[in-house]
Amino acid sequence: MNLPELQIGNLKIGFPVVQAALSGYSDWPMRMIAREHGASYTLCEVMLDQFLVQFRDRSKNKHFLHNSEEEKPVAGQLMGAEPEQFSLGAAKLVEAGFDVIDINFGCPVKKVLGRCRGGFHLSQPEIALDIIRRTRDIVPPEIPVTVKMRRGIDDTQESRDNFFEILEGGFAAGLAAATVHGRTVEQRYKGPSRWQFLRELKDQFPNRTILGSGDLFSAEDCFRMMSETGVDGVTVARGAIGNPWIFTQARAIAAGEPLPPPPTVLEQRKVLERHWDLACQIYGDKRCGQLLRKFGIKYSASHPSFADVRPAFTKIRSLDDWQGVLNQWYVEDAPGLYPSAEIHRVQGSGGNA
Repeated sequence: MNLPELQIGNLKIGFPVVQAALSGYSDWPMRMIAREHGASYTLCEVMLDQFLVQFRDRSKNKHFLHNSEEEKPVAGQLMGAEPEQFSLGAAKLVEAGFDVIDINFGCPVKKVLGRCRGGFHLSQPEIALDIIRRTRDIVPPEIPVTVKMRRGIDDTQESRDNFFEILEGGFAAGLAAATVHGRTVEQRYKGPSRWQFLRELKDQFPNRTILGSGDLFSAEDCFRMMSETGVDGVTVARGAIGNPWIFTQARAIAAGEPLPPPPTVLEQRKVLERHWDLACQIYGDKRCGQLLRKFGIKYSASHPSFADVRPAFTKIRSLDDWQGVLNQWYVEDAPGLYPSAEIHRVQGSGGNA
């Protein structure tokens, strides 16, 4: 399969299937595992500008800004309400070593919208564009600034007009790329993602870098979106949680190979052990149990005894608990499962899916 390489500004990404920013999930361990399985680029979980401006390098919080040479390129994603503080937060992400600064205008979570953050900005083009301009001005020119958007607050003509005013004005102000989710903010995670809207965007902005997002739960979905819409790349969100193999599978398809089988039980165990080890490096053993519980639940979707393994992960509190689940359910090898899209939808995810 002849795929054009993805480029964001002056940054060569390469393979056009990347991992999205996922609130509460895409920390350094998850990003590292995605990279080790073929993701060419990942985005850190979204951070608040207010938090970054007030940030102190305490052991409890330092993991938020943790990134490493071996995972580069990596983006820091930012969310906030007030343009000046937003740009100051962006400067903090630059200082922390992120290669791209991504502006979040897509989060549909109610408490975020109530504080005039995330997807709320799609209702106020003037402020959204002020945020983009100030961010682009404060970020060094060699570091790309990108934006994550949904197709609008809702499906009214006013919402559509606002979307295009922000996107066109954003590109004029120096945005290197835009990631667009085919759902509205009002939809949240319900109903289908409207891929046809992405096709319209590429027709209207053929020379701009646009990535698509929404309803990408398998490697085949990623290529179907690129084929149907013409987007320059795709960002996998919920479909990547507990399923880094989606990137391996995508690379195999791109190389003209058959779709690889899902990981076997012992292959899954190896990644679960790797995830704990990476998490321990930045959180310590005492915090890992509670933090990795949600990941274990997601990983369980690939296990042939998913219905029994999932409840076992919900009880994780410590390393002993984690190892206990592995020693009970991940000892004998067996073929794994491709996680179903329905499982991802039912289980939900972080705020950028």
